[in-house]
Amino acid sequence: MLKIKIALLATFSLLLFSCNTKSKEEKATEIKTEEHQHSESETIQLNNGEKWKVDDNMMIHIRNMEKEVVHFDQEKSTNYSLLADKLKTNIDILTSNCTMKGQAHDELHKWLVPYIELVDSFSKEKSANQFTEIQNSFLTFNQYFK
Repeated sequence: MLKIKIALLATFSLLLFSCNTKSKEEKATEIKTEEHQHSESETIQLNNGEKWKVDDNMMIHIRNMEKEVVHFDQEKSTNYSLLADKLKTNIDILTSNCTMKGQAHDELHKWLVPYIELVDSFSKEKSANQFTEIQNSFLTFNQYFK
């Protein structure tokens, strides 16, 4: 009888514990989302009238993406898939090497989050209109960041 009670208690405890836990991946995703979630309606602010300084190791990847967009436009290319892949690769490198902190980081994310969503959409639909939006996104970036 004691063995049955212990087995039932262990089973109940296991079920109770497993229902209330999340996998490490779920927790990591949840934390990452909370840390980097910004309202789309937030507008980028200048740094007391000046552009925000982006860390050099991050700026390299932003400028690489901008160069790809300019080159694509100059070449009058229509290989949207190739451009989308290049942009996504640079986004992955950029976001995995984020070193910025404070207000500059927060302001950069106000540009970066919509830009990432735009590139994701572009990689699926590959339209000239979306390409124009990506070009315009870099105009915005250059207005607020150096």
